[in-house]
Amino acid sequence: MILSGLLSVHAQCEKINMFKHFTFVSNNDTINYHVYSKGEVSSKKNILLFIHGSSSKPFYSFFKENGIRYRGSTMPFDLKEIPDDYAFFIVSKTYIPFCVDSKKEFKAPEVYHKTMTLKHRAYQIDKVIKDILTNYIQRPKRIVVIGHSEGSDVVAKVGSINKEITHVGFWSGSGNSQWYDFPLFIRKDVLTGKLTEEEGLKQMDSLFVKYKEIVKNKDSIHKKWYGHPYKRWYYFSEPPIENLLQINVPLYVAMGAKDISVPIESTYLIPVEFIRNKKENLTFKVYPNLDHSFNEKLPNGKKKRHWNTVFLDFMKWVKNN
Repeated sequence: MILSGLLSVHAQCEKINMFKHFTFVSNNDTINYHVYSKGEVSSKKNILLFIHGSSSKPFYSFFKENGIRYRGSTMPFDLKEIPDDYAFFIVSKTYIPFCVDSKKEFKAPEVYHKTMTLKHRAYQIDKVIKDILTNYIQRPKRIVVIGHSEGSDVVAKVGSINKEITHVGFWSGSGNSQWYDFPLFIRKDVLTGKLTEEEGLKQMDSLFVKYKEIVKNKDSIHKKWYGHPYKRWYYFSEPPIENLLQINVPLYVAMGAKDISVPIESTYLIPVEFIRNKKENLTFKVYPNLDHSFNEKLPNGKKKRHWNTVFLDFMKWVKNN
């Protein structure tokens, strides 16, 4: 049973008033999502849905630290760049509010980690798309879904199960299992002289011991590695390439060559496997000077954002495909 309707937002965050908020319940799972639209949502011809990465923060947050007030955001888009004929959707993770205003920085509740699996995130996105199509935008021309970082794993999974999606954006994601990225990082450190061969072999052995420990404790939300519970690491270990190869609609992979969160060597598995499997629905784009979030490091040490550049390239591709 699915119940759908408008979701109210706490008064302290009312200044973030460019979004409308919706909630529905599916199989006892409460799902919250949010839409930005220039005009009525129901009048839009196209859907654009963004799946964000591994952050457990709200999309917007206001907090104080050492007497200084901060505003944080995990929503990277310039909303002015959203095309007029699109409704733009984002989906909150379970137990994470859209916006908070508090005396200290938000920390996700422990119960949040119990649902943090690839299968659950993909399930929620799939249900949101179906809820939109049932209640708000019927028979859209395009349903475009972008996943970034951890969201790339999710969009690969959703794209393999939801047949309504017309275009898939896979951004800053690994082609192989996230577990394969760490051996690559170790080898890159050896090749660049940051580690000796002996040090690299020692780190590799320790890494494989850690993986075995994660598998033995795959449902633990208390044991953690690199800031995430073992449960999250285990249930996000599925290689995205297995799902990407099941996608038959146009697929756009965007990757920054200077990404230090995901090794580009792993992402290159995607075009190799698409060619080997004689699939021709892939567009593969590498941005030579950009990092994981599509920022460019300038000579003076500052960063220049290029997220909108990547987005506009992507939307031009959507229009032509």
